[in-house]
Amino acid sequence: MKKLFFALALMFATVTAFLVAPSVKAETTVKIASDSSYAPFEFQNGQKKWVGIDVDIMQEVAKINDWKLEMSYPGFDAALQNLKAGQVDGVIAGMTITDERKDTFDFSNPYYTSALTIATTKDSKLTDYSELKGKAVGAKNGTAAQTWLQENQKKYGYTIKTYSDGVHMFAALSSGNIVGAMDEVPVISYAMKQGQDLATNFPSISLPGGYGFAVMKGKNQTLVDGFNKALTEMKSNGDYDKILKKYGITASKKATPKKDVYTIASDNSFAPFEFQNDNKQFTGIDVDLLNAIAKNQGFKLKWNFIGFQAAVDSVQSGHADGMMSGMSITDARKQVFDYGNPYYSSNLTIATSSTDDSIKSWKDLKGKTLGAKNGTASFDYLNDHAKEYSYTVKTFTDATTMYSSLNNGSINALMDDEPVIKYAIKQGQKFTTPIKPIPDGQYGFAVKKGSNPELIEMFNNGLANLRANGEYDKIIDKYLASDAKTIQSSAKENTFFGILQNNWEQIGRGLLVTLELAVLSFILAMIVGIIFGLFSVAPSKILRTIARIYVDLNRSIPLLVLTIFIFYGIPNLLQIITGHQSPLNEFTAGVIALTLNSSAYIAEIVRSGVQAVPSGQMEASRSLGVTYLTSMRKVILPQAIKITIPSLINQFIITLKDTTLVSVIGLVELLQTGQIIVARNFQAFRVYGLIGLVYMIVLLFLMWVGRRVEKRMK
Repeated sequence: MKKLFFALALMFATVTAFLVAPSVKAETTVKIASDSSYAPFEFQNGQKKWVGIDVDIMQEVAKINDWKLEMSYPGFDAALQNLKAGQVDGVIAGMTITDERKDTFDFSNPYYTSALTIATTKDSKLTDYSELKGKAVGAKNGTAAQTWLQENQKKYGYTIKTYSDGVHMFAALSSGNIVGAMDEVPVISYAMKQGQDLATNFPSISLPGGYGFAVMKGKNQTLVDGFNKALTEMKSNGDYDKILKKYGITASKKATPKKDVYTIASDNSFAPFEFQNDNKQFTGIDVDLLNAIAKNQGFKLKWNFIGFQAAVDSVQSGHADGMMSGMSITDARKQVFDYGNPYYSSNLTIATSSTDDSIKSWKDLKGKTLGAKNGTASFDYLNDHAKEYSYTVKTFTDATTMYSSLNNGSINALMDDEPVIKYAIKQGQKFTTPIKPIPDGQYGFAVKKGSNPELIEMFNNGLANLRANGEYDKIIDKYLASDAKTIQSSAKENTFFGILQNNWEQIGRGLLVTLELAVLSFILAMIVGIIFGLFSVAPSKILRTIARIYVDLNRSIPLLVLTIFIFYGIPNLLQIITGHQSPLNEFTAGVIALTLNSSAYIAEIVRSGVQAVPSGQMEASRSLGVTYLTSMRKVILPQAIKITIPSLINQFIITLKDTTLVSVIGLVELLQTGQIIVARNFQAFRVYGLIGLVYMIVLLFLMWVGRRVEKRMK
């Protein structure tokens, strides 16, 4: 009986253990390696205890995920070697996420975004990288600082000394073995707070990737997912900010906007940075990134997609508060603009037709014609090397026209930013890139020098936050990842019908703006032109002189130059005189320019019409005692109007065609609408053919009306 009871009890215990066991969660042991001296991220405090931002973050991550954490601190290089050897599961050591490292490691979302700078001793007078020629600069081995120094060594002419840790590097700086030590800004700042004899007088250099928690590629993805999940929770409940604040770093900074809405100028055809999608909305890396920054920092934007050069001019003239348009940061531009931290690093590359195999190196460009957009880094680079390689540079105002010129053989090759050309190829452009890309530098958000400093601060703070929370990488991958979606249209845009079906509303809006611009300008030009036309035949010599000066002056200035001067020049002139910016909008500037230009020709038409009336009629009217003004109004003008009607209708047709020139200042009329559509679908021949057909229909109708009116007046 006892044996039976014992057997039943044993069986009950076994079944119970089996049922209960699955509900018991085994604690996971996670081994993490880190640096040994990288304050404030990991270091030993006065009690010989390992502390720091990385340590505290990892401990909180382990707590949230219910991991048993075992951390070791062998140093940065040793930590990576241990990870590769499988001795640890992951590394957290202020490790910058780079494309090269992504080939070996899988990274979490960035948990901190930093910048590089050079620390010197307090008595050093060095303040710029150009002053380092012939001098020794230190960096820790395997760090982003070392990489940056190596990439820019030829440019600045310094020598590099490498150290295994920050302690030895800063000791070398103190002893005079090196004149500067490059490291992360928070690391140097923390060292200064601890009493190090350091100064930071050099400009900081933004690190695009941010710091990431790393595991070996293809392994321990659950650790990465757990880290990301915990990091999100820490940021939402405030624990993340508390950790940073504990070590003297303030997170999630925000500046105070000084305007209700900031106007931002941009290009209109620079995919994948800014372009129109199938829904006729502007999108792209620049658009999504700045919109996300505005949301993060709590300010409002108004976009103005007017083309690259027009955007540059718009910021300089005060029409726009800032510019986000894949604009490379150069020393020359720094004289005119203030830049935010760089938000993208790019290369320049040469594109040729995929059917042209004659160009394989720079030497093959001899005697060729190369295209580049005006005011871009590509344009500057090609001009600087034109004599060296004996090619001719052809300038374009937008990418769509430049790409079309390569397709139709007007140019042999073109230079543009590498991601832009790759995106164009992905969208169906038959290009190839046979020559190794040229490092171009970095893109920056720009404001007019000395203006809107709070906008720069908000941009920098927001960019840092986006990099830290992973949203920056998501935006970049959305457009540049290998599996990024291509632009798809609801109807195929490789036929005239497909283009019209997809874009008829947009073309209609462009036509409406064109007609409004032409009609309003012509009405005002008629009023002004008639006045000066009558002045030119008045008995008063003063009035005739005024009319002659007005007509000759406006006829002598090309309409394109006049439009640009009114839109950009007058606001700058008013700012110089009054000290305040008084920008004009594009439509108003276009109306003024067309009115001035057309009124001069209408004045001549009126003058010739009045003079075509026999002079004896004025003399007969005056001999009857009728005043000059009454004679002109009752006798001369009715006959002159009848004579001038055909010429006035012809002038209206000319004014309507001249509206295309106003697109240079960014007004989205019919021609600019076509350029925007081509930037999306690259169907230049069909789109411009359709735009030309619309102009033809409208103008033929006006010509028919003119002939009908002329017949009735006879």
